[in-house]
Amino acid sequence: MTARTLLIALAAAWLGVCTTARASAVGEIHRVAHLPSAALRDAQHSDALRITVWYPAVDGVRETPLPIGPPDQPLFAAGSAAADAPFASGRHPVILLSHGFGGSARMMAWFGTALARAGNVVIAVDHPGNNGRDPMTIAGSVLIWERAVDLRMALDTVITDKQIKPHLDTQRLGVAGFSLGGFTALVSAGARVDLDHIIQFCRSHATDATCMPQAEAPDQTIATREQALKTPPLAALAKHAGDDYAIPDVRAVFVMAPGAIEAIAPSSLHALDTPIGILLGDADPVAPPASNGRLAATLLPHATLKVLPGVGHYDFLADCTALGVEREPLCKQFHVPQSTTHAMAIATAQAFFADHL
Repeated sequence: MTARTLLIALAAAWLGVCTTARASAVGEIHRVAHLPSAALRDAQHSDALRITVWYPAVDGVRETPLPIGPPDQPLFAAGSAAADAPFASGRHPVILLSHGFGGSARMMAWFGTALARAGNVVIAVDHPGNNGRDPMTIAGSVLIWERAVDLRMALDTVITDKQIKPHLDTQRLGVAGFSLGGFTALVSAGARVDLDHIIQFCRSHATDATCMPQAEAPDQTIATREQALKTPPLAALAKHAGDDYAIPDVRAVFVMAPGAIEAIAPSSLHALDTPIGILLGDADPVAPPASNGRLAATLLPHATLKVLPGVGHYDFLADCTALGVEREPLCKQFHVPQSTTHAMAIATAQAFFADHL
C-alpha cells in the first residue's frame, strides 16, 4: 500500500466520525471591532477588524454555500452556514481561528464550520493588511505579533456581545491556525516573537522558503521587510514584538502547516506547557517542515505531530471548484485529493480539542 493510498484509507475511516458530527446545523454571524494597529496595517488606514463567528445553530435552519470569488463563478467552495441563525441551546467550547498569509476567515470556513458542527463556537478574523479581501501591505506582513492581538480583540468583542455571550464556555478555550495562522496560535498561547532570530536565520538560509517572497506578496523580500521594520512608526511597534501576547486561559492549540516558526524564540517554545497538536504535509514547499512544523514539534514539550504523506501547503485552503482548478494556479498542486486532506485535518482537530477542551 502506497503512502497516498494509506492516507485515503485512513480518511475514509475517519469520515464516519465527520458524518456523525454533522447532526447539527451551523450558523454564521459577523461583527466588527476597532483596533489602533489595524489602521497602521490596513491599506486604507481603517481601524476595523472583521470578525466571523461560526456556531452550532438550531435544527431546521437553511444553510447557504460560502463561495470565494465571483458569486456566479467561485474559485473555492468553503462550506455552508445559515446567516444569523439562532444558536443551539447550551454553552459551547470556544476556538479562535487564524488564517494564513494573505488568506481570510472565509478561506478557512471549511475547517471552522466543521468544528462548529462538532459543537464549538469558532471565532475567526481577517487580519488587517494581510488578507485576501484587501490590498496586502508591508505593515500587515511584518507586524506579525499583532495577529495575536487581533484574536484577543475578537474574543473580547464576542464575549461582550449580548446575542453570543450566553452560548460561550470560555473556560474551554482553544486556538487553531493555518500557516502564518499557526504562528499566530502559538503566540496567542504564550510563545514570544524574536525578530532577530528570524533575521539571522534568513541571512544564513536565504533560500529557505521561509525567507523567500510569498506568492501573495511577491515584491516583499526579507530585505524589504527588514527595512520596513526600521521605519517609524513600525520601528516603535517592533520594540514590543517580543512582549507577551498570550491570551489568558488558552487550554489547547492546533496548527496546520505552521509557518514562521523561526520568528519565535526557541526558549519560549520550550517553556510552553499548553498541549499543541501539529498537522503538516511532508511535501510542503512553502512552510518547509524542517524549519517550521517539525522544528516546533522538537522544541515544544507537549506537542503531538501528525504528518500527511504527499500533502503540500495549499491543500489546507478551501476546496477548489472546477473553475478554480482551471484558473487558479494554487489548485493545480494537489497530489492527494483535498477532500481526503480536509477529512483528516477535521477529524484530527476534533479529536484533539475533544481531549483537551
